[in-house]
Amino acid sequence: MQRYIVLRLGQAIVTLFIISVLVFSLARLSGDPINVLVSDEADEDRIQQVRKLWGLDRPLYVQYFSFVKNGLTGNFGDSLAYKGYSAMGLVGERLPATLQLAGLSLAIAIFIALPIGVLSAVKKDSPFDYASKIFGLLGQSLPQFWLGIIFIWVFGVMLGWLPTCCKGGFSHIILPALALGYYQVAALMRLTRSSMLEVLDAEYVKMAHIKGLPRWKILWKHCLRNAAIGPLTYLGIIIGILFTGAVAIETVFAWPGLGLLAVQSVQSRDFTVIQTIALVGAVLVIAVSLVIDIAYAYLDPRIRYT
Repeated sequence: MQRYIVLRLGQAIVTLFIISVLVFSLARLSGDPINVLVSDEADEDRIQQVRKLWGLDRPLYVQYFSFVKNGLTGNFGDSLAYKGYSAMGLVGERLPATLQLAGLSLAIAIFIALPIGVLSAVKKDSPFDYASKIFGLLGQSLPQFWLGIIFIWVFGVMLGWLPTCCKGGFSHIILPALALGYYQVAALMRLTRSSMLEVLDAEYVKMAHIKGLPRWKILWKHCLRNAAIGPLTYLGIIIGILFTGAVAIETVFAWPGLGLLAVQSVQSRDFTVIQTIALVGAVLVIAVSLVIDIAYAYLDPRIRYT
């Protein structure tokens, strides 16, 4: 087990290094940040002064190592577009809103998908099973941003039940959380259903029926516990999808999180903020995936690296 954990930690570090190189390189493809720092009327001397001030006159590999060194201490530099704000300060200010949205979306996915997935497996080939399959197919086919626009039109404009943008009370987060979580409901439901179908045919389940245990106890305590191993491994992927999907949903609903900040930073070529958002998101996803992998190893002792 210790060897497995050490290997997973090593893989996480290597993954984070590769991501840092990609983020540093791709952020500069959005354009020369000097165009944001100086006006169009600036002469060449002024441009060179600003380049030197921000370290943009140094070779890229020197800028990268400086970026990594400062990043290890949480210092990713100042924002180029938001004067007077550090990149990490902006990310720290917007991160709670994204975590709230992602957390509620994940809760919606779990509390809706697990019961539907279990009942769909138990009632295999029934009208309920076919309806849940259609529900899952729609969830995995509809674009999140389009679904968000439909939610705004129906529940915000036509019915007037819920607010359609910005952050406020709990009612403001309902529509974006539903739009972001619906895809995860569909995926998690289908994975739960397939895992439950495998478990329902196990010998110990048949033995539990023979012993006369209540059916609800067999399904929700014994079967679901073993079937949950598969969906558990998918949670790491879900976290990553929630962060990437939040970019579209936060833009549609003007939700002041990292997704909206990322779009604004790309438009203003604020590469220091772009780098910080990407790396913070990568660290969160890698950390969650690492915890899930370790938890999965404890749940299933058959996991070993050879």
